[in-house]
Amino acid sequence: MADQSFQAVAAERAAPNFRVTAMIVASAMLMENIDATVLATALPTMARDFGVDAAAMSIALTSYLLSLAIFIPASGRIADRFGSRTVFRAAIFIFILGSIFCALAPTLPALVVARLFQGAGGAMMMPVGRLVLMRSVARKDMVSAISWLLIPALIGPIIGPPLGGLIVTYLAWRWIFYINVPIGIVGILLVSIYIQNFQGSTVERFDWIGFVISGVSLSALLFGFELASHQGQGMTSVSLVACGCLFGLLYLRHARNHPAPILDFSLMKVPSFGTSVIAGSLTRITQGAQPFLLPLLFQIGFGYTAAQAGKLVIATAVGALLMRPFAKPVYRYLGFRNSLVVNGVLGTIGYGLCAAFRPDWPDWLMFAVMILSAFFLAFQFTAYNTIAYDEIEPGRMSSATSFYTTFQQLMLSLGICIGALALQASVTMNGNVEPQPTDFSAALIVVTLISITATVWNFRFKPNAGAEISGHHAH
Repeated sequence: MADQSFQAVAAERAAPNFRVTAMIVASAMLMENIDATVLATALPTMARDFGVDAAAMSIALTSYLLSLAIFIPASGRIADRFGSRTVFRAAIFIFILGSIFCALAPTLPALVVARLFQGAGGAMMMPVGRLVLMRSVARKDMVSAISWLLIPALIGPIIGPPLGGLIVTYLAWRWIFYINVPIGIVGILLVSIYIQNFQGSTVERFDWIGFVISGVSLSALLFGFELASHQGQGMTSVSLVACGCLFGLLYLRHARNHPAPILDFSLMKVPSFGTSVIAGSLTRITQGAQPFLLPLLFQIGFGYTAAQAGKLVIATAVGALLMRPFAKPVYRYLGFRNSLVVNGVLGTIGYGLCAAFRPDWPDWLMFAVMILSAFFLAFQFTAYNTIAYDEIEPGRMSSATSFYTTFQQLMLSLGICIGALALQASVTMNGNVEPQPTDFSAALIVVTLISITATVWNFRFKPNAGAEISGHHAH
């Protein structure tokens, strides 16, 4: 009886307002997103401390990607086995511990090992955090809750580099990792108090073979896409992508014969989920390329300082924040399909307008264009991330979040790859020594044209898709 009373109290305590749950999950993801982008600014300083060439420090970034590629697919199965709260809390703890190891690393090899460990925590935070939200929030509040999850992805890459510059200038690079400790501790406490521990009803045999094959495939693809943005790494990039595709085909063959594959491609047969994955992947080409191309345009093409470029690019975070109050009313009035079709065109064309930026444009006008572009794209991703799970059965939710997060990470990296390749192709064709504003325009147009094809898939959503979530059926 006492045990039942304790469980009743715990259940009541663990059912907070959906905004509390969303903010807890978003805060953990923001910590991870900032950490990844802050590090890039500090790499030259770290290279001097370790006594290595600055180019060698790229392994500190790619080692983290390796952990993401390996552990994101497995996160759903692990959450089903041990419970979403337990795994989410453990992921934050591993991320904190990895951050401490990174801060204490005396050499580059030690830092690489620490980043691998830290990445294991980060890999589980993303999909399990999304799973926590899906299982904790009522369907009528899903749009508002999901919109919070977009903020870390959009703000992290923006505030990370200037924050890294401040830390390196006024403190020391090791504080980049130490700042995660108090944030993570608070996160663990809040998760323990407010998040319920959902477990899968059935725990099937873990797919170890699929775990290895998918890890090799995704690692090779992520590294290949990432190296495409580095000078002189063209052949290495192509080789890695080819290797990733080969192992990807091997995995597909394996998955067809396994009762519970680590990445369940049968989920693509669920109409709303499969369409959201494809349309969202195409749109994420632009989202991945934008944080790579725009800062370079302002600094290389326009001659702006890093600080000036940072002030302009923060417009994307402002646009995402302004979007939040509008999402739910618009979805209720138009429904998901109409919203995705109309808004998808507006958002993609908005980033296409960035191709017209020139040094004689006033800063306020470029800032306004980027605010509107980010507003529409944040609106679009809120819809994709919500409607994807409309028809997913509760028992398959963990597999779905792992699958969706894997492709989300992959397509963001592909966006950088395509943006870098288009930029380099334009530079070569025009015979320029270094990129000019017209070369950046060409790259922005290429990624925009790819993303606009998502409109065809947006029309494939059912007219009443997500009606229970949006409330559109009431009109």
